[in-house]
Amino acid sequence: MTAEVEVTADPRLTRPRVDGPRIAPTAALIGADVRRVEEAGGTAVATRAPVLIIVDVGAGDAGAEDEPDGSRASHGGPAGSPWLGLLPSTRLRVTARLAPAREGGDRVAAVLRVRARAAPDVVGEPSRPQRFAGRLRAGLREATDGLPADARALLPGLVVGDTSRVTPELDAAFKETDLTHLLAVSGANFTILLALLLGPPGLAQRAERRGLAPRLGISLRQTAVLGGVLTLGFVVVCRPDPSVLRAAACGSVALLALATGRRRTLLPALATAVLLLVLYDPWLARSYGFLLSVLATGALLTLAPRWSAALRRRGVPPGLAEALAAAGAAQALCAPVVAVLSARVSLVAVPCNLLAEFAVAPATVLGFAALGTAPLAMPVAKALAWCGSWPAEGLAAVARTGAALPGSGVDWPGGWTGAALLGAATVALLLAGRRLLGHPWWCGACVLLLVLVVLRPAPLTRVVTGWPPPGWRMVMCDVGQGDAMVLSAGEGTGVVVDAGPDPVLVDRCLRSLGVTRVPLVVLTHFHADHVAGLPGVLRGRSVGAVETTGFAEPAGQAAFGHRVAAARGVPVTPAAAGLERRVGELSWQVLWPPPTHAPPDRNPGPPHSPPAHLPPDRFPPDGSPRPPHPPPARFPPGSSPSPTHTPEGANDASVTLLVRIAGLRLLLLGDLEPPAQRALADSPAGAELKGVDVLKVAHHGSAHQDPDLMRRAAPRLALISAGADNSYGHPAPSTLAALRAGGAVVLRTDRDGALAVTGSAGGRLEVARD
Repeated sequence: MTAEVEVTADPRLTRPRVDGPRIAPTAALIGADVRRVEEAGGTAVATRAPVLIIVDVGAGDAGAEDEPDGSRASHGGPAGSPWLGLLPSTRLRVTARLAPAREGGDRVAAVLRVRARAAPDVVGEPSRPQRFAGRLRAGLREATDGLPADARALLPGLVVGDTSRVTPELDAAFKETDLTHLLAVSGANFTILLALLLGPPGLAQRAERRGLAPRLGISLRQTAVLGGVLTLGFVVVCRPDPSVLRAAACGSVALLALATGRRRTLLPALATAVLLLVLYDPWLARSYGFLLSVLATGALLTLAPRWSAALRRRGVPPGLAEALAAAGAAQALCAPVVAVLSARVSLVAVPCNLLAEFAVAPATVLGFAALGTAPLAMPVAKALAWCGSWPAEGLAAVARTGAALPGSGVDWPGGWTGAALLGAATVALLLAGRRLLGHPWWCGACVLLLVLVVLRPAPLTRVVTGWPPPGWRMVMCDVGQGDAMVLSAGEGTGVVVDAGPDPVLVDRCLRSLGVTRVPLVVLTHFHADHVAGLPGVLRGRSVGAVETTGFAEPAGQAAFGHRVAAARGVPVTPAAAGLERRVGELSWQVLWPPPTHAPPDRNPGPPHSPPAHLPPDRFPPDGSPRPPHPPPARFPPGSSPSPTHTPEGANDASVTLLVRIAGLRLLLLGDLEPPAQRALADSPAGAELKGVDVLKVAHHGSAHQDPDLMRRAAPRLALISAGADNSYGHPAPSTLAALRAGGAVVLRTDRDGALAVTGSAGGRLEVARD
């Protein structure tokens, strides 16, 4: 269809999403109203229907546009697309494919898919207020350009709700600690603005009122009018999201009461605001964001004052009592709704929100000051933004620290059934808490228990859960549809083979194992389900080196892996058959690919990358690599791996390892396809493959396996990493049948969770499931 549309919301980029071996194409999502549709005969039909426009702005190999921290590059690529610079009220003429919305009952009548990469066809410029708001928002982004990554992302989010620079990793940390509401502009931001104008709310109608208005000699009614103008500007600049509308409506009702001289009552103001907004836009009744905003505000107006008074009666200092009551009340009412959306309950939400309060107000005030001064004096705006970066960095530190705790959250049933269960549990805890407040020793015991649950000390966790099992040798992490394995190299030390598709999942696996030192990361090939989780492996750990295949395809994802490693100062080196390594009692040799698969001209690393030298053959216990020297070869004199097989794709160039530890032999095949499996079996290394103890089945157990290789390996245990209900049908029934026919016990992460192999030189082989 060809249509004229009016943009109604700021365009936003989709988050990087791993779709099997590749990263899904990057797209711009634009909310709009269709105003006119052109029919085939040339006539036009006027209408007004809300739609979602999806514009492809990045190639399928979108990893090329990802920064090492997961953010988007600001130089060209998807982030430089002209579609992302469109302002609300802009009119466009688009030719697009029309599709129904995926889910019924949504306010989107249809989805328009625009595949053209050209600039948008603008037929109507945005309104003057939107152009002014766009200049303000652009000025704030420019003022924060030179700040550290976290402050550069958070300040625009705290002030105007612009989260385009928030990385997936930081966004996950905010979600885990229930701090996401800080990045959705809401009543807290508006309250800070009104407090600057009016002073403390309790003194707004008194002669001793404070704030800028009385200091400038502005009367109450003039102050209310000025507050109304401020409210309108707040909605235009911060965009009419549900939480912004609720805050503005409540503030408008309160300002009206101030102008008429009537006593302001906040609960009726909230009720009036909700009623008017739902009558104006009934779709708000289906908005979870609006529901959470109203619940949080209602908690602050009803439960928080009572809880604060109760805490003060028990000797808690007034300031601490108010903060505890506000955070606890909001969490109690909002947690069931959050459980509906995320099927998870945060155990660190209240303390993290308490700590965040110290940073939110100064960061917001300084951010708004930078927003207002940017069009007039950019150097002043940059200085204000630099001052605001300190509390913003502190806020990011709170979120990351809370999310990194082993017991930061617990899984909970999703849907409204889970919400009802959590609501009942909350009521039961509150009733029990009232009784416990009179018994300090019991209160202390409960606090100690909560601390232990959140911190999860490794010895205690192992006793209670049995995970990780003592003496584990190899762990296959449960990372969904992807691969990530850890080979034990001593206390707190592990060699990581592949990183899976999600940084959060592989980081969580390594934390559960207590791994803080990684002498080597082996990336078998550059498909996203093996590489995209690399930032999670490097996060907070000492890493010696990254070893990869020399076949740098897909190019964008190979470049992503090199950039991530280079940003942390970790050298990247190619792996080729014949290399052997050792860390403590762990040793391994590379069986595949042959050296001819590692051409130097295919190395996508940046110019400042470390030279592609051969890695050292051994690493000291502390994980730091020694100076490189030629490694020993394990093949007979005069022989070498078969150089004749040319890889047909990244899978065929997977790094294949034969691992020896505690008398066990483990064969890790990466994602080798049958042609490469046959070439490996025919190579001089084929003699090493007979009778292994553990086989990591190639390519998530797909049907593409070489039966001769499986028979030669004859594993006692076969491990398969696959995602639950994946769309590829992995693992294939034929592969499972062939492995079991050969006498192997088959375990898979989609049904068994993470798998830990233990064993000893006496031939004992055991597997524990998480």
